[in-house]
Amino acid sequence: MIDAVSQLYKEWKGQDLSSLDVLPQSGSERRYFRLHGTNGSVIGTYGANIKENETFIYFSKHFRKKNLPSANILAVNDDISVYLQEDFGDTSLLNILETEGLTDKVYSLFKKSLEALATLQVKGDDGLNYHFCLTNTEFGKQAIMADLLYFKYYFLDALRRPYDKQKLIDDFEALSNYLTHTEYKYFMFRDFQSRNILITSSAAGQQAETINFIDYQGGMKGAPQYDVASMLWQARANLPDDWKENLLVDYINAFEELIDSSVDRNIFRSQYNGYVLIRLLQVLGAYGFRGLFERKAQFLTSIPLALKNLKWFFENQSLGIGVPEFSKVLSICVGDEVIGQFTPLQADEQTPLVVKICSFSYRQAIPQDESGHGGGFVFDCRGILNPGRIEEFKTMHGRDKTVMDFIEQQTKMTEFLNSVFDLVDITVEDYITRGRESLMVSFGCTGGQHRSVYAADALARHLRNKFKVKIDLKHCVQDQRQWKNTPSP
Repeated sequence: MIDAVSQLYKEWKGQDLSSLDVLPQSGSERRYFRLHGTNGSVIGTYGANIKENETFIYFSKHFRKKNLPSANILAVNDDISVYLQEDFGDTSLLNILETEGLTDKVYSLFKKSLEALATLQVKGDDGLNYHFCLTNTEFGKQAIMADLLYFKYYFLDALRRPYDKQKLIDDFEALSNYLTHTEYKYFMFRDFQSRNILITSSAAGQQAETINFIDYQGGMKGAPQYDVASMLWQARANLPDDWKENLLVDYINAFEELIDSSVDRNIFRSQYNGYVLIRLLQVLGAYGFRGLFERKAQFLTSIPLALKNLKWFFENQSLGIGVPEFSKVLSICVGDEVIGQFTPLQADEQTPLVVKICSFSYRQAIPQDESGHGGGFVFDCRGILNPGRIEEFKTMHGRDKTVMDFIEQQTKMTEFLNSVFDLVDITVEDYITRGRESLMVSFGCTGGQHRSVYAADALARHLRNKFKVKIDLKHCVQDQRQWKNTPSP
């Protein structure tokens, strides 16, 4: 993949690239690289799904011709497995929200993004050839049913609660029919959320932020309300109710100006509520698949937020259609028992537990628990591919970015850590409940330099984020050496 993106860069630029960074992989199978040259950087993308690449490239070129906020495709190789695009940087709207909080500036960026969305939906729809879509050309009954069944199979059925399967399918059919007959149909982004909105500032670093959209290759023709629901109800963003209401009004105002006719806001809101529900359930299905089936810890921690969103919607909004079995199922999902099942117990200032995490070398002794309690976990990382065998990594460590990229992209460390998290989480939750004071977790590798350091840092982040528990982090070998440009995790 690196050879392929490097070759395309050379053909496009007429010179070799200066350096290359492997970027973290997202939820898809595509791989991203930041390619550095004499005049700045571009993003290289490798994707084995050629149809998906063709769709993204076509949509992007169509939108750019209309000066819409979308990817700028710079070059594509012959078999369409690799393409280069303008580098919009790493700062997403979600990053800004999580860093700055619910400020006026952040609200204005959300409003600006929704206004840009309305423009993309309406103007982007004009002249767009929907036959390039990955699946269906239109988000109709079949697509709505697919989202509802995704929720059923990957979240609801995993709860193992009784319900009438045939009656639920009948209610799914009724809801799908209701939402299919929407008044407005334009380009539907399909995955419009703050993570897919990149913000770039002017060269002077002033307030002239530019909105850039990515990851719209799943787009099709459909109801514009779906995208608004996706953004305002994103679980991780967790926007307050007044923001959701005011931003919805901001969007409708912008949309109304673009279509040059008045919008029946009652009908628009009713259909919006339906798509909010569809989106909430589709997200729960995705979290269930990634978390409950693939055992990816970061998705499991998002389930409680998604359930709380669904609970608020279930208790405060109406669909305007009778779906009794569906309503019964939703009441089960938002019940205290199910939400409690996915909500981890969290420590507070009075919790005595301290989790001692360390990395060590098997050339030395396994660290001893000096608390007097004994026990704990010792995990052997030597079954993971060793970065230390690669010449350029020999003098580096598990906090160097290139080493971290290698471990994340080229080894089975993610699967290893997911199993570690499952084991340690059980004990941490039990110790918090019982008021225990100490738990020791050690990671060993050959030199105590790469794999064990990375794993210890990863567990420290995980336990802080999930349980808010106090952490005592120590790297037996590396603490005596000077870290280079590596803040504590």
